[in-house]
Amino acid sequence: MKDFIVDSRYLNPLTDFGFHRLFGTESCKELLIDFLNEIIKEEGLITDIQYLPPEQLGDTETDRRAIFDIFCMNEKEEYFIVEMQKVKQPYFRDRSLFYASFPIRKQAPQGVWGFQLKAVYLVGVLDFVLFDELEGDKDQVIESVHLVRERTKTLFSKKLNFVFVELPKFRKTEEELKTNTDKWLYILKNLSLLSERPRSLQGKIFEKLFQLAEIKRLTAKDMEAYRKSVLEYQGVRDAVDLAREEGIEKGIEKGIEKGREEGREEGREEGREEGREEGREEEKVSIIQKCLQNNLPIEVIINITGFSKEQIMEFR
Repeated sequence: MKDFIVDSRYLNPLTDFGFHRLFGTESCKELLIDFLNEIIKEEGLITDIQYLPPEQLGDTETDRRAIFDIFCMNEKEEYFIVEMQKVKQPYFRDRSLFYASFPIRKQAPQGVWGFQLKAVYLVGVLDFVLFDELEGDKDQVIESVHLVRERTKTLFSKKLNFVFVELPKFRKTEEELKTNTDKWLYILKNLSLLSERPRSLQGKIFEKLFQLAEIKRLTAKDMEAYRKSVLEYQGVRDAVDLAREEGIEKGIEKGIEKGREEGREEGREEGREEGREEGREEEKVSIIQKCLQNNLPIEVIINITGFSKEQIMEFR
């Protein structure tokens, strides 16, 4: 890995430190407001925000808690969860639903209540592809998900909203940036690779972002925190990439061999498909093993894989 202090001018916004520095404090809330308005695309959605504690507790001491990257509320008391996710985990869609349930339950007061809810938005900034089931998925960078009636395809409720930004699908160059949304996506994907601020990224918002993102402006304490965050990010990426490659390869090999033993063409295909399934399981196991070998904190591994602490400790 290159020495980012020497070779990089700007922070990597996909590290925990970088994401929080650019979006997670009162001093940079105008950046978060502009970003959310561009990504969610609802006119007049946010003019001001109030940051809320990111740790959400269950109803009892034994209930599972949730820690959001960013949790805030707009002037209409609508809730926004903003999550930056580095790698794909087995049940990420389920996790999104679970996270969104906290601000919904939070709205229930003691005593008589008419069940009128404020809207909840979960925005996921993803460094992986989440939707790849359909042909049209490959070029759709921003995907919005709502509750819809199956028969009429009309909206059932606007109180629960998900917006997922799949950064690997964004492939525009600086010369191709046309909209403000394009510019935000370009920054998230390429900021740490830039040696200077591009001419196309002008205006007060981007001027402030590039100032905050300059590594030379960090204090010694912040520099140490950023160094740790970058090493953790790179360790996670390396462990997951290697585990995925090894797990899928092993699984497919098992499936093909099983098909050969059965001696039928359909047997081969069934074996290949079963092998892919086994490969996905192998991948999960390999990811945990590689993360442990790279001495990543248990909390980080839980965040990546979705497995419980007890399951991970069994592997250790």
